[in-house]
Amino acid sequence: MVQSSAAITEARRRAHLPSLPLALIFGARLHSLDGNNAAFSARVAQLAALEEGYRVGPWARMFFSGWNKVKNGDVVEGISLLRSAFDGYHATGVVWLPYQLTLLAKACESAGQVEEGLAILDEALQIVARTGVRWVVAELYRHKGQLLLRQGQTEAAEELYHEALGIAREQEAKLWELRAAVSLARLCRDQGHRAKARELLAPVYGWFTEGFDTPDLKEAKALLEALNP
Repeated sequence: MVQSSAAITEARRRAHLPSLPLALIFGARLHSLDGNNAAFSARVAQLAALEEGYRVGPWARMFFSGWNKVKNGDVVEGISLLRSAFDGYHATGVVWLPYQLTLLAKACESAGQVEEGLAILDEALQIVARTGVRWVVAELYRHKGQLLLRQGQTEAAEELYHEALGIAREQEAKLWELRAAVSLARLCRDQGHRAKARELLAPVYGWFTEGFDTPDLKEAKALLEALNP
């Protein structure tokens, strides 16, 4: 996040037309993933305020505006914008499609549209298989498990959580590993396996040396404290 902010500052200083919107887009993308809603909203506002001459694709504006609406409670309008933006991106063959579908599925979950969310995640996984764009694949499996758990499919959810955890470890993707470990530990706790849940989550949480004010690490810490004997 420090480097992202530095890139935005440097792009403004240089007044380099292509660099500033790209830096803001990458900043918005990062904050859409780390759960810092205030920072994300700020990046979206900065993108919207760019004066003429700075080239920002219409689909990027629409996509981030849609997710911003979802995070601020306007889920129906947000989903509409996310879908329109995805259709536009899809036509251009952009490689960010699995990531975009991840957020669209989360938006559908917020609206209680579980079946729709599962269909979207399956579409994203098909794109991953076809293109090899795997950087969010662990999160796709984890989120699919989360939706299946809401349907009462505990065994299927647990299997997907393990799949997500294994992929995240293989990729050394610590954020995805933490999220998968939290989901799996919570499931273990609910099944009465509190010690197993703590043994699973504690080493992953212990790897981190910074970022303890982020939503993911706060959630992991709270779960670990609740699992104390």
